[in-house]
This record gives sequence, C-alpha cells and structure tokens, in this order.
Amino acid sequence: MNERGFRWTAAALKLHAIARVTVRQQLAYKTDFLLRSVFLLFILYVFVQLWTAAYDGDSSRTIAGFTLKQIVWYLAFTEALTMAGPPLGPRIEEEVKSGDIAVKLTKPLSYVGYHYSSYMAEALFRFAVHLAVGSTIAWSTVGAPAFGLGWMGLLTLSLGAVTVAFLLSAVVALLAFWVEETRGMEFVMQKLQFTIGGMLLPIDLMPEWLQRVCAWLPFQAALYFPAGTAVHFQTAVWLKQLGTQAGWIAGLSAAVIWVYRRGVKKLHVNGG
Repeated sequence: MNERGFRWTAAALKLHAIARVTVRQQLAYKTDFLLRSVFLLFILYVFVQLWTAAYDGDSSRTIAGFTLKQIVWYLAFTEALTMAGPPLGPRIEEEVKSGDIAVKLTKPLSYVGYHYSSYMAEALFRFAVHLAVGSTIAWSTVGAPAFGLGWMGLLTLSLGAVTVAFLLSAVVALLAFWVEETRGMEFVMQKLQFTIGGMLLPIDLMPEWLQRVCAWLPFQAALYFPAGTAVHFQTAVWLKQLGTQAGWIAGLSAAVIWVYRRGVKKLHVNGG
C-alpha cells in the first residue's frame, strides 16, 4: 500500500471508531430515547387524526394520488428522518464559545469529517429506532405496508437524505466561526425543511408554483425523496432522485468546505 492509500485507510478507521463510540453513547441514554419515542407517537397520532378527517375516513379515496394509508406511512417516514438528525449547530456553537474548537482543529482528523461521522452514526441509529416506532402506529391505524421495492427506495435515498441534512446544517453551524450564535438561522433552516421539504405534507399536494420552487431547492432531497419513493416507487424516478441527491451533496459539500476554510482563517486571525 502506498503512502496515500495508508493515509486514507487510517482516516477511515478513525471515522469508524468515532461512529462506533457515538452509537455506544446513544445506547447509554435510554431515557432520551424513550421520551423521543413517546413524542413521535404523539405527533403521529395527531397527524393520523387530521388526515383521517381530511379523507372522511374513506381508505379508498385518493388525494393527489395518495390514499390515506400512503399518507400515514409517508408521515411515519418523514417524521423518522426529521427526528433522526442530532443538533449539529449547538454542538459547534458550544465548541467555539468554550474554546474547544482549538483542540479539535489540532487533531489529526478533518474537523468536518469528525462531525460528519458522528452525525451520521447518531442519525442512522435514531432513524432505525424512530422508523420502528413510527411503523408501529402506522401499522396499527391504517394496516400493514405493501410497498414492495419502495422499501429499497426508502433505505437507499435515506442515506443521501441524512447526508444532505448534515450538509445543510453544517453550512449554518459553521457560521458560528463568525457570529457564534447561529440558532436563529438554524431555526429558519428547520422550518424550511418542515414546509417545503415535504415533512408536513407531500410536495405533490402543494400548489403547482410552489412545487416548481421546491424542485430547485435541496430540502426535498432530505425528506420528500425517500418518503415519497417509499409509497410510490418508480424505478425511473428513483434513479433520477439518486442523481439529484448526488448533485446536491457535491454542491453543498463544496459550500461547507468553502465556509470552513474561510472560518478557520478568521479564527486564526482572532484567536491566534
């Protein structure tokens, strides 16, 4: 193995170790898991009641191509993805305020890579748990899922969705290098994901002009793509969405790297 290959292998092993430690930490906080699960059950119960009323309890009725069963399962998937993401902004913000950022930057590992590995491990672990919890209430209220290849679409697109969610959060969180307080911007980012990202309702149910706007934004790739494909799987659409996710991941990665490099220079100027 050449020197470059050795460095890549060493970095991969470090990231794997970080991911493993993160999962173990999550397993240690059983109370937090229980509280999040109860909250998810409550939210889904409310949504089920609202959509049941919208459909007049008619399970055969369709709205914008969605049956009541598909809507409920769609919401179970989007809620699981939404609640999977750990709070990246406050973590980086605290590191900057406390000065821990100086220690993290001196470690022989990419700062962004460290947070990405930790974020992905925690998010995927949370997603699995919340998916199980959400599936329980969806199954008990509207029946068993029958999505076939939709499950493959959900799982494959969820990997890209979590990465897109991380990159969106990272762009905002890294602004803490300049302003320290980023929670207001993070709040706006979250609400955009909730609305035009397709968490509250599928983008197909939105006005046509808003659908066109959403098509040019990355938020749909973080929620709508995996959940929509799960309940309405089409091979051509799935492949197109994978390509769109890859494009947004590349573009957002470039933005994160640019913000990070500019931010590190500012820290060096201000903090030495």
